[in-house]
Amino acid sequence: MFRKSSPVLALAGALVLAGCADSPVEPTLIAPEATLENRAPAPGAQSIAEIVVASASNEAEPEFTLLLAAIQYIAATNPESALIAGLFDNDQYTVFAPNDAAFLGLVGAVAGLLDADVLAAEGPFAAIDDLLGAGTVEAVVSYHVVEGRRAANSVVPRRGSRNISTLLGVNFQVSPSAQITAVGNTANIVAANVTASNGIVHVIDAVILPIDLGL
Repeated sequence: MFRKSSPVLALAGALVLAGCADSPVEPTLIAPEATLENRAPAPGAQSIAEIVVASASNEAEPEFTLLLAAIQYIAATNPESALIAGLFDNDQYTVFAPNDAAFLGLVGAVAGLLDADVLAAEGPFAAIDDLLGAGTVEAVVSYHVVEGRRAANSVVPRRGSRNISTLLGVNFQVSPSAQITAVGNTANIVAANVTASNGIVHVIDAVILPIDLGL
């Protein structure tokens, strides 16, 4: 389980400042089909949170800007969040990380359901929590996190489907083509085995949903 460490909001702030430093280290993205036979890569120098910040700070090709925004939103609304604290500690986790296009797709899909005033004043994450209940954004992000260090070869099966247990306690399935079937939608692993000091990141092209919104 995640451990609650020092104040999460302070840690998030420190990472944002670190992400603004010159020349962030860029993770190497590897296509899933190239890594299915390989063992888990050795731990990297950066934590999962640092990889997210470095990518979001890459002016040429930012990838996790909105994932970072979601992390900051959770840290601000739930300073005791064990989920966010876990991204900073030394336990091993696997994160299925939605890229920016994935978050934009989700916001676009639910835009008509969101309170326009909340959306304008507080942003999309606050509007989603307003629509579906406080803590929804944190629950959705928790659905993307798995305990342990799981490389692509232990996530994507050779045949059939593989059941993945998440920190939320709701599972999803992965097919041999690296497609994720979640409760409420599907996604694809588009880059695999981004190695971190405290786990592995697999980049996905949709925000997977633990509830069926009929999208």
